[in-house]
Amino acid sequence: MRTKRVVVVPYDEAWKKAFEEIKNALEAEIGDLILGIEHIGSTSVEGLSAKPCIDIDVVIKDYLVFDEIVRKLGAIGYIHEGDLGIKDREAFKYTDKPHLMMHHLYVCPQYSEELHRHITFRDFLRHNAEAVKKYSLVKEKAAELFSDDIDKYIQYKTPCIEELYSICGLK
Repeated sequence: MRTKRVVVVPYDEAWKKAFEEIKNALEAEIGDLILGIEHIGSTSVEGLSAKPCIDIDVVIKDYLVFDEIVRKLGAIGYIHEGDLGIKDREAFKYTDKPHLMMHHLYVCPQYSEELHRHITFRDFLRHNAEAVKKYSLVKEKAAELFSDDIDKYIQYKTPCIEELYSICGLK
């Protein structure tokens, strides 16, 4: 079995453009069914080191439109994977999108606790340079120590995340 390497790189301005390209492709297909598309995760925070993968939350009012979302996303190569154990956050994988940067796509109803957590943490980091610096250093060190073990990488950075969550009111 091939082990996926954990790579964390310094913030790249190109991530903003990459997000916009993905957002535009999604809006063209499902824009009439959604409330918005949020760039979340580390690539959404200027100055934050990250794994080079765009995280995206598509926000829907509720699950009444979800079957249509699944159908329309399926038509452009996205495959619904289920909630992967996280309530009110539906994951999608994709095939054959070499024109777009690697990304993780989630669909969340507007009342989703996971959506709230993503937005709150992103916005906190966007306005707290010291937290960005601290979190970047921890992520870089974790990737250096555990470049071949994503679980240990996550475990290493968890105390820092929990501390930052506490500061921004998430725990």
